[in-house]
Amino acid sequence: MTAFAPVVWGTTYVVTTELLPPGHPLFAGLMRALPAGLIALAITRTLPRGTWWLKATALGVLNIGMFFPLLFLAAERLPGGVAATLGAAQPLLVAALAVAVLRQSPSAWRFAWGIVGIVGVGLVVIGPAAGFDSVGVLAGLGGAATMALGVTLTKKWGRPAEVGPTAFAAWQLTAGGVFLVPVTFLLEGAPPAIDLNAALGYLWLGLIGGLLAYVLWFRGITSLPVTSVAVLGLLSPMVAAVLGAALLGQALGPVQLVGFALALASIVAGQITPKAKREGAVR
Repeated sequence: MTAFAPVVWGTTYVVTTELLPPGHPLFAGLMRALPAGLIALAITRTLPRGTWWLKATALGVLNIGMFFPLLFLAAERLPGGVAATLGAAQPLLVAALAVAVLRQSPSAWRFAWGIVGIVGVGLVVIGPAAGFDSVGVLAGLGGAATMALGVTLTKKWGRPAEVGPTAFAAWQLTAGGVFLVPVTFLLEGAPPAIDLNAALGYLWLGLIGGLLAYVLWFRGITSLPVTSVAVLGLLSPMVAAVLGAALLGQALGPVQLVGFALALASIVAGQITPKAKREGAVR
C-alpha cells in the first residue's frame, strides 16, 4: 500500500503537462497540498498538541513545503530525466541519515542497491540530449535531501499513539501548504485561469496524489523500515516513463528496459534484510 504513493506521484508529469496551465508549477504544488490538508483536518477534527505543533510544522515544511519548490525548480532548469535521477539519490541519503539520526548500523546492502537504483532510473529516463545546469542540479539534490531528512525524522518521531495516519498526513499537508502560500504568490503572482481540464488535474493531484497518497506514505514510514520506504520512491520516475511511452509516444528502447530491470531489482532488494544480518539480530 505504501508503494501506491510513489506510483501515483509518477502520474504528476503527465497530469501537469497535459491538463494544467503552463508556467505555474508552484501553484500546482499548493493546490496539491493545502486543500487536501484542510479536507483531512475537517474529517479528522484532530489538531496537534504540545510539542507536536513544532514537529508537525517541521515535517510539513520538509516533506511538502520545501520539497515542492525545489522539485519544480529542478524540473524547470533540467531535463526531466536528469531531475528524476537526482531525486533517485534519496534512498542513499536516507540510508546515511538512518545511521546518523536513527543510530542504525551501516548497511552495505542498502547502499549498494541504492546505487543500482540510481543507475537504473538514469538508464530509464536520461536521454542522449540530457543537459546540466548548476542551479538545477543543486535544487534536485536539495529536494532529495529535504525529503530524505523529512522521511527520517518522521520515522524518528513516529506519530502520537492516539492519532491516525489521516490526521498525521493532514497536519503535514496543511503546514506545507501554508508555507507554500507566500512562496507561490511571491514567485508566480496571481493564480492562473482554471478550465475543466485544469480542475480535473488539480482534483487528481490534491485528492489522490495528495490526500490519499500521503496518508499511505506516512502510514508506511511509521510502520516499515525507513530505508525500505525510501527505495520505493524509485517507482515514481519509472511510472512517469511508462506513462510517457503509453500516452505521449515517448519510446522505450533496450537501454531503458535494462534500466527498468535494475531499478525493479533495487526496489525488491530494498525490502529484504540479508540472512546474515537477520541471524545476527536474533542472536
